[in-house]
Amino acid sequence: MKLKYAVQALALAGVVVVAQSAHAQLVKIDGSSTVYPISEAVAEEFQKAKKGAIKVTVGISGTGGGFKKFCRGETDVSDASRPISAREMKACGEAGIKYIELPVAFDALTVVINPKNTWIKELKVEELKKMWEPGAQGKVTTWNQVNPAWPNAPLKLFGPGADSGTFDYFTDAINGKEKASRGDFTASEDDNVLVQGVSRDVNALGYFGLAYYVENKDKLMAAPIVNKGASKAVAPSLETVMDGSYQPLARPIFIYVSDRSMNRPEVKEFIEYYLRHAPTLVKEVGYVPLSAQHYSQALKNFSSKKLGTGFGGKNEVGVRVEELLAREGKL
Repeated sequence: MKLKYAVQALALAGVVVVAQSAHAQLVKIDGSSTVYPISEAVAEEFQKAKKGAIKVTVGISGTGGGFKKFCRGETDVSDASRPISAREMKACGEAGIKYIELPVAFDALTVVINPKNTWIKELKVEELKKMWEPGAQGKVTTWNQVNPAWPNAPLKLFGPGADSGTFDYFTDAINGKEKASRGDFTASEDDNVLVQGVSRDVNALGYFGLAYYVENKDKLMAAPIVNKGASKAVAPSLETVMDGSYQPLARPIFIYVSDRSMNRPEVKEFIEYYLRHAPTLVKEVGYVPLSAQHYSQALKNFSSKKLGTGFGGKNEVGVRVEELLAREGKL
């Protein structure tokens, strides 16, 4: 599956769908570009299984943009690469939208460099902070300002835009506060734009979800990360996310299902299909599946209509999924 063609293919498929069956039941999804490859893969397989009886559309507005639509009642499911925020909880509450929070996979935020970069063998969290903290704006503009051993060459940064949950998580994990970041970098909600930027410039560095690195590893390099207090660099992979050694950039990613929508048979059937087939499809698109127990508990939470978020409006770096699934939901 080539991610760079996925949006175009989906758009074309949507045109065909309207022409073929104006009366098909419809499930609407929007939100995170990070979660998109998973939801798109599930939607594709589900629609094949239903043979046109149910149509699923998957958009990419970013996590924040997706929640805006979701809390206006415009979508059934919201893809999210971070938990719903306090502001978004309030917006949904004022609109009478309740929801179930379902983790669907692990992601490893991946810091990427150009393959011709010869000076980066690993990156310390402290070095990433020097590059990305708000105080670096307009001041830290060359590689040797971060580390004197690196060249006196321009530092070109690429990252997700402010509507992205990946941006929120990265800034929290690296800079200690969500959305605390320098603003003078090339930002895009489309991860393929970031891939192209880093792959074309030897002085570039960027970050995004693991799947986009896996899809483009022939033209990018992933930098191993040294966490604060650690002595060893760890590269992002299925194994290092599962064993907990890739920190602080490993995280769960989510879908949120509207309580209004979950009563519709087509939405209920789609979400059950999603959680049952996620272990296979998550791995196929380059992410790390949850455990069988996690998916089983998520299915139970969905079946029992366990409403609310386990976070209460604030993200947590390093949260354990089993603990999250067991928490009482907050709306």
